[in-house]
Amino acid sequence: MILRKAAAGDIAAILQIEDRSSWKTEDYLAYDCTVAEIEGRVVGVLLARQIADAEFEILNVAVAREFRRRGVADSLIRAQIAERNGDWFLEVRVSNAPARNLYHKIGFSETGTREAYYRDPPEAAVVMGIRSC
Repeated sequence: MILRKAAAGDIAAILQIEDRSSWKTEDYLAYDCTVAEIEGRVVGVLLARQIADAEFEILNVAVAREFRRRGVADSLIRAQIAERNGDWFLEVRVSNAPARNLYHKIGFSETGTREAYYRDPPEAAVVMGIRSC
């Protein structure tokens, strides 16, 4: 698996992975966008941004359905937090137990909730964080 910065030529593959995403095409290159590539195919994507000095946020992680549970998301997240030291945060649906388990495995802890954070369908988000050194 190769992890690299996304390029404009990756957008079609990213949008295919993100079939239900509310993200706009231009958002992917406006943020720090990393893709995971296997045998020349983009199979995963991670969007992140710096929100303050030494504070970062993972905005989105998505993996093509047929490549899930193969360590793609884990690799994308670990590489991203290893790249920049500081506090990292993310939000995840309360009902998304597989993602919450992955984030716990990586070392994230739950720091709070945001009621009615998601709209489609409506749901609260769990806020999770980790300190990268």
